[in-house]
Amino acid sequence: MVLSDNDIRAAIRSRKLVFQPALSPDQIGSASVDLTLAGKFWVFKRKYAASKKPVDLSRVGFLEATEAHKEKSITLAPGGMCLGITREKILMPPDMIGTLEGRSRYARMGLAVHVTSALVMPGSRNHQVLEIVNFAPFPVTIREGMRISQIIFERLDSPTGKPYAKFGKVAVRQ
Repeated sequence: MVLSDNDIRAAIRSRKLVFQPALSPDQIGSASVDLTLAGKFWVFKRKYAASKKPVDLSRVGFLEATEAHKEKSITLAPGGMCLGITREKILMPPDMIGTLEGRSRYARMGLAVHVTSALVMPGSRNHQVLEIVNFAPFPVTIREGMRISQIIFERLDSPTGKPYAKFGKVAVRQ
């Protein structure tokens, strides 16, 4: 079952679902929560971004291929990509999952905020990493504090036996 705004507020009040920092009331929509962009971005290192040779993804990982930047804003060229992170850290209960979605106002301008990793696992306790791609034919600038993503919550019939904060391998320390 997808949670409505009333369900989301009840889960927050009971501390079953926690956001750090706390949400402003207008971040809660009818069935989702708007997430804001923090001022930390990862961009591809020049040797990968300018490479004409294939990059073997079985040998090169995200940490090797990118470099972190703390910026108030970043401009993406057409076809450009960066990773961003949400300001909000979400503490998910073991009986709930989340799905990240873009916001239509930005999607209509060619901005995609996640490529394939939309699932927020039950028991997660982290910030969300967004794979941000500019599909527009013009450069776009995104800024810290923009609400470029939203999360939809669903209840599981039973709690997971593998909460992500305990069993996850990648984003457990975000």
